[in-house]
Amino acid sequence: LKVQRLFDQADFSSVIQKGDLTAVKVHFGERGNSTFIPPWFVRSIVDKIRASGGKPFVTDTNTLYTGKRRNAVDHLETAILHGFSYATLNAPITIADGLKGKSYVDVDVNQKHFKSIKLSSDIAYADSVIVSSHFKGHLMAGFGGAIKNMAMGGACVQGKKEQHNVRPYLPEPEKCTGCGTCVEHCPGDAIMIVAGKSQVDEHLCLGCGDCLRYCPEDALEFNWESGIPEFTERMVEYAYGFWKTHRNHIGFINFVLNVTPECDCFSLSETTIVPDIGILASTDPIALDQACFDLVNRQQGNSHSRMESNHDPGQDKFLGVHKETRGDIQLTYGEQLGIGTTNYELVEIK
Repeated sequence: LKVQRLFDQADFSSVIQKGDLTAVKVHFGERGNSTFIPPWFVRSIVDKIRASGGKPFVTDTNTLYTGKRRNAVDHLETAILHGFSYATLNAPITIADGLKGKSYVDVDVNQKHFKSIKLSSDIAYADSVIVSSHFKGHLMAGFGGAIKNMAMGGACVQGKKEQHNVRPYLPEPEKCTGCGTCVEHCPGDAIMIVAGKSQVDEHLCLGCGDCLRYCPEDALEFNWESGIPEFTERMVEYAYGFWKTHRNHIGFINFVLNVTPECDCFSLSETTIVPDIGILASTDPIALDQACFDLVNRQQGNSHSRMESNHDPGQDKFLGVHKETRGDIQLTYGEQLGIGTTNYELVEIK
């Protein structure tokens, strides 16, 4: 009921025309993860789309990295395992970039890093979209919300690769034990063990960050100073292409619940960094993410979580987890590109 009231308050029915094929962009969660947006919330969105005259379908895109969502068959099996089906959603499920993540449409953006982006076909061809995002931390983006859900979540596999411009390296080689965990988890077969140390082939590397996630010694790092700002800008330009395609036919809902240190692409769920805050909606993704970002930072951080610093209200909680990230660039660069504004009015619905 809360989601449906938000749908009405945000006037999402105005972005949906009668007969629209309306995409509900979600994240089905990596297998083993439990903090993705549950199907009963998505069902509420689907029901409101139907009541508005649309024909909803629920969709996500294939992943760049290893896991059980790298092709449409594994991805759909994972979705069903997590409770997403026609029976629970009252809508069909599609994988927006096809069987192997190769189905996309080129969308002109003419920005600093990209002249065009590769938007997944089912999203590009949808008549309208409701973007439903779990607001949480992220290894490279700082946080993930509506902007990241459009950017990485809307891109085909090759589009995801285009956004990941950073490459890992060993800043302190002595920390590497040569255990081979990074080799095992590298989807691009870009790492080998040479003389007992990890060696990354930059030409084969996808930039996905799986090696950083799984390295038990924290030996691998990105070049955070130069790589992360550019990565974040690239991501925002992809979000711009998604937004531009639908512009006046798109709405956004952020679930600021189970705010975990990492995204739902992890095959596990960690202790949350702040208490649950609520659900927010807007037709402006920049204002929405800014409001969620501010609300999270006003909270007292969970000292029993992976957050190492910035526990006090008013401090950037995501920097307390990923100290080298620049999540603020998502907001400022997104505003610069005209996707939305960082100024907002928070209207509380009780």
